[in-house]
Amino acid sequence: MIPRYARPQMTSIWAPENKFKIWLEIEACACEAQAEIGVIPKEAAVAVRKRGKFEIDRIDAIEKETHHDVIAFLTNVAEHVGPEARFVHQGMTSSDVLDTCLSLQLAQAADLLLEDVDALLAALKRRAYEHKDTLCIGRSHGIHAEPTTFGLKLASHYAAFWRCRERLRTAREEIATCAISGAVGTFANIDPRVEAYVAKKMGLRIEPISTQVIPRDRHAAFFAGLGITASAMENLAVEIRHLQRTEVREAEEYFAPGQKGSSAMPHKRNPVLSENVSGLARVIRGYVTPALENVVLWHERDIAHSSVERIIGPDATVTLDFALSRLAGLIEKLVVYPEKMRQNLDALGGLVYSQRVLLALTQAGMSREDAYQAVQRNAMQSWEKKGNFLDALKADADVSKHLEEGVLEGLFDPTHHTRHVDTLFKRVFEAGAA
Repeated sequence: MIPRYARPQMTSIWAPENKFKIWLEIEACACEAQAEIGVIPKEAAVAVRKRGKFEIDRIDAIEKETHHDVIAFLTNVAEHVGPEARFVHQGMTSSDVLDTCLSLQLAQAADLLLEDVDALLAALKRRAYEHKDTLCIGRSHGIHAEPTTFGLKLASHYAAFWRCRERLRTAREEIATCAISGAVGTFANIDPRVEAYVAKKMGLRIEPISTQVIPRDRHAAFFAGLGITASAMENLAVEIRHLQRTEVREAEEYFAPGQKGSSAMPHKRNPVLSENVSGLARVIRGYVTPALENVVLWHERDIAHSSVERIIGPDATVTLDFALSRLAGLIEKLVVYPEKMRQNLDALGGLVYSQRVLLALTQAGMSREDAYQAVQRNAMQSWEKKGNFLDALKADADVSKHLEEGVLEGLFDPTHHTRHVDTLFKRVFEAGAA
């Protein structure tokens, strides 16, 4: 985790203090369950709950000798609990603690990420309604296509992030499982009732069957959800970067007083936030492949996944949390230039209405092939700056034979392309982006 791209609330989830606090809670709950079913004395469970403590420095010192983090933790806890500590970790294995803790940490991280997505959705919705009818040119292959509205652009991204939210919600549910099943997952030395008790206390579901470890397809699905969300972020960020290009200038990131764009060129106003989001998205997506590879483990357990998860768990969630927050703020303050959008819309002198002319000619009786040829030859003349498109169409005998001047002129009305905006907004915002 790099502090430059981290926020305190998310980083605290992965801090040693929180991790060991969860470990202690798992052990304390397990002792309470063991006491309830008569496996250990009730006094022992009370002692663990009352006197159970840890010191991170002490755990680190013990681990240097034992080379085992869970044993180091248990040794430190025992120093506080006293003789009753012999009942701690009864019938359990390290993975019971590690995997259940990781499940809870990922669930906690998912809760924050869902809040982040909600904030971004709110920003997108507000700006989409603000520019619901703001005309701009739609582009395919980067080339002017037909009119749309800036509100529709934002509504499309809103729908994408709604889907991301649903994936994150599902991933959170899938990852939030508890495994307290002992060595190789057979419950040979621990009662399944202990697992059920711990799961309930920790706000998790029981893992139906674990092979000493929680199956890693759950984790793969979680990180895949993060990766898709990252791609959705970059998709929006790249759109903003394109719109801010000097030749386009339809929208740009807010440029604060005192902000500097370049160390060499004082005139520069660069899309640095969008570019930052693009870069961070690449990093987050990079963690998906290791998560997929972690699904493959030897027999009932190995630790090939462990080192990977110690990196990708904190890094992916912390980075995504930061990037989502940055993107939401970017959208909130995004500066939009409707006048420039209209200039760009009209830049080709009406060529963007070629499809309407094509369709009108076919409806007037011309074959599609002949209509396409007639419209294209006039369009290409205008494309090459050899006259106005509408004037060329009026002067074309094949076209004028089928369409009167008034009809032709009416085909160059941009509001024709916005007549279903309300329908689309209802689908996206009133139907929950379903």
